[in-house]
Amino acid sequence: MKVFDIPTAYKSEMVTAIKKSRQERDHLKKDFSPSILDFGKVRINLARHFGFCYGVENAIETAYTAIQENPHKRIYLLSEIIHNPHVNQALQENGVKFIMDTYGRQLIPWEEITPADVVIMPAFGTTVEVEQMLKRKEINRIYYRSKCPFVEKVWTRVSQIANKGYTVIVHGKPDHEETRATFSHSRSVGASMVIKDLKEAELLADFIRNRRPPADFYSLFEGRYSEGFHITQDLKRIGVVNQTTLLADETQQIADFLQQTMVEHYQLTDDHITDHFANMRDTLCYATHDNQSAVTEMLSLDADLAIVVGGYNSSNTSHLVELCEAKLPTYFISASESLLSKTAIEHWDIHHQQLKLTKDYLPSESVVIHLTSGASCPDILIENVIRRVLSFYHLSFDNWQIASKLKNK
Repeated sequence: MKVFDIPTAYKSEMVTAIKKSRQERDHLKKDFSPSILDFGKVRINLARHFGFCYGVENAIETAYTAIQENPHKRIYLLSEIIHNPHVNQALQENGVKFIMDTYGRQLIPWEEITPADVVIMPAFGTTVEVEQMLKRKEINRIYYRSKCPFVEKVWTRVSQIANKGYTVIVHGKPDHEETRATFSHSRSVGASMVIKDLKEAELLADFIRNRRPPADFYSLFEGRYSEGFHITQDLKRIGVVNQTTLLADETQQIADFLQQTMVEHYQLTDDHITDHFANMRDTLCYATHDNQSAVTEMLSLDADLAIVVGGYNSSNTSHLVELCEAKLPTYFISASESLLSKTAIEHWDIHHQQLKLTKDYLPSESVVIHLTSGASCPDILIENVIRRVLSFYHLSFDNWQIASKLKNK
């Protein structure tokens, strides 16, 4: 796999040593057990897979290449390059400006963007409408390579099933940049709609089975179906693709449920399932799958609590939080600074979308912690969290000694 040139400020010698050690002993990635870092009073169960993925490193390298190659030009990002505040802030400090926020709200008027400017597409991609606007404005310096190749893979599959006459069902968060981009591309090639969860898949099944009045569809899914969507025609043949950062189990459950709905409604035999349901392989990216599998394996061990590090608007990170909090107390933090003291932590509540202060979260004498991070989180933030926790117990380490402490489950 390609090695990307990313700023050293995002790297950690300690984390690099751990990942290298695991890779040398398990180059096929068959062992998802955590790396156990034992410091006596503190034991860290560090997930096998975490941190920057291929698409994120590609996007960061592209952004910094754009900065280096265009020292006298104005450089813009369509929106946050990835969902991590530290990375986005660093780019802003290097002079990069954001045209839109993460929800698509305009920050800089399009009128201010000129053909002489450099515009970088974020890892999530962008909508067909924005791409067309950039072309109309004759902006030649567009770094399309920052788009994640796994997002592009989803778009390729969208075109494949749409060209075969299937309606594209996009499983994703409707307000997420990637889902907005995928839906834009899917509706440009055929009938499409977005569902956010299994509950909405069940609702959609009612319309497929003719158990609800067709008119109800247009109000229940307002703003989430393509122009001219015809419910009695466009739900006869369907295929499911997904936002790449969602829970793998949920996406598979939705696809299986909708396939079974079509089998039962049309009384299909195995040989004729594809008459009404596209036989699509899962479109989750490898990093999302590996990170979730690593967390599941990590949770098979006992611990006092879990800490998940990443941007609060990161979808893939939020799903790691969901997995952990189903098993034990879990704290979603953006950086080590969130660990205010040994007795207080400021963390993000994914259910109420707000910061929360929790007291007495660490045991007084010793602690075992599950630790992981999202695909857009720099490794240095993991190292900083470990250092911070160790300081609360009057412990420390140097980066080279940590590799010798590495143990397998």
